[in-house]
Amino acid sequence: MRTIKNPFEIHFGTDGWRGLIDDEINQETISVVARAFADYLVEREENEISVAIAYDGRKNSQLFAELFAQVLSAQKINVYLSDKVTPAPVLSYFVKHNSLTGGVMITASHNPPKYNGVKFKAAYGGPFLTEETLKVEKLLYMKSYNYDKSRVEKVDMLRPYIEHITPFINFDVIRQSRIYPLIDSMSGAGRDIIKKILDLYQIQAEVIFDIPEENFHNRLPEPIEKNLIPLSQKLNTGSYSIGLATDGDADRIGVMLENGKWLSAQETILYLVDHIIKKKKYSGHIVKTCSVTDKINFFQNDERKVYDVQVGFKYICEKMISEDVAIGCEESGGNGFKYHIPERDGILSGLLLCEMIGENGFQRISDFVNYKRTEFGLIYYDRIDDEYLHPHRTKKLPALSLNPPEKIANFKTKKISTFFGSHGEINGIKFYLEGENRWLLIRASETEPVFRYYAEANSYEEVSILLKSGIELINTTKI
Repeated sequence: MRTIKNPFEIHFGTDGWRGLIDDEINQETISVVARAFADYLVEREENEISVAIAYDGRKNSQLFAELFAQVLSAQKINVYLSDKVTPAPVLSYFVKHNSLTGGVMITASHNPPKYNGVKFKAAYGGPFLTEETLKVEKLLYMKSYNYDKSRVEKVDMLRPYIEHITPFINFDVIRQSRIYPLIDSMSGAGRDIIKKILDLYQIQAEVIFDIPEENFHNRLPEPIEKNLIPLSQKLNTGSYSIGLATDGDADRIGVMLENGKWLSAQETILYLVDHIIKKKKYSGHIVKTCSVTDKINFFQNDERKVYDVQVGFKYICEKMISEDVAIGCEESGGNGFKYHIPERDGILSGLLLCEMIGENGFQRISDFVNYKRTEFGLIYYDRIDDEYLHPHRTKKLPALSLNPPEKIANFKTKKISTFFGSHGEINGIKFYLEGENRWLLIRASETEPVFRYYAEANSYEEVSILLKSGIELINTTKI
């Protein structure tokens, strides 16, 4: 048994635990987390326990996955360990498909290469809910750990995943529309999986940066415009239909037009929801994080609700496992779909986007977008992250909620929603303002000295005014 000390606190945030490699996350701390996770499962479960573990291509990810597996095995837990770099949604589906007790993904998702981390997956194939994660946290450093390989089995998790998702897609319409996607896997876990699936149906596709690398080819593995310059440049060299990018663990999607221009996550979400409801005809509600465009409310009717939830996919997951939900979506490019798993999936999102273009009779995404903008109009949205170094930062929003403004930038406040962080304190307020699709959201980061401001309105000038008003509101709120 390894004796352990508690040199610093390990805290799980909205989407798992992230830490600096070698400093915060190392062989000892990963083993400490593994022992706490094992103890949590043993305390909760009466039957035999089985867990799946997968990993991305970051430094030490495979080593950390193997150590995690061996600590669980030493506690008589059966472990299915991925035999190669594997996307997070593939792991999540493997857990659900095989009725396992849970899953563990070794990844720091879209964070910089110097980070690694851990995500817990529940039996339903989605992220742990807050209360379950807190139970694991309370068991950290409580018991020593040791290693054993006897219950560890290496498996291919990809094959059953592909067999599951391919019936979701109308590959005939993609092929007949001659849609030709260019895929940027950002040297992450997405590898060449989307292309391999399309190859099965004789659909032409090309992929760049399909080999996982520790430093993600010297860029951040987050599929947003500033990180996708190679994809933008490559799109301008061929006759592609769409540019798709998946993040470090392939649970998020980013989209570019065939001319190399960025398509915002807000528009991407709007069109995906439209496709799922109108073309796929999925029944059920829509769940979105509160930072997603309120144009989604267009799809609300007597039978279908649109839920605004706290930022973080686990809050979408809560709705997906408790109610009939057609699609769940978040501002950062994560989407979950009915009949699949209550989890983000960048691979399935990419395939659905290709299908979406073809189902509407287009070959190029820019033609599709121009067509849809005549129906939905433009989305005027922006976000600002503003450093706030003054003490009592986390007390500002609770104070503001007690004395909210009747107007913001001369727009009357129609409704106010408050959102709570993992420690039960208000860390988000959304002000719904007069008119349609006009709102301001203010969030306090739980891990950084930052306030995040989000706004949607009827022009970029209005958006700018709302964001400035939000900053002023925080600065003038008294504690």
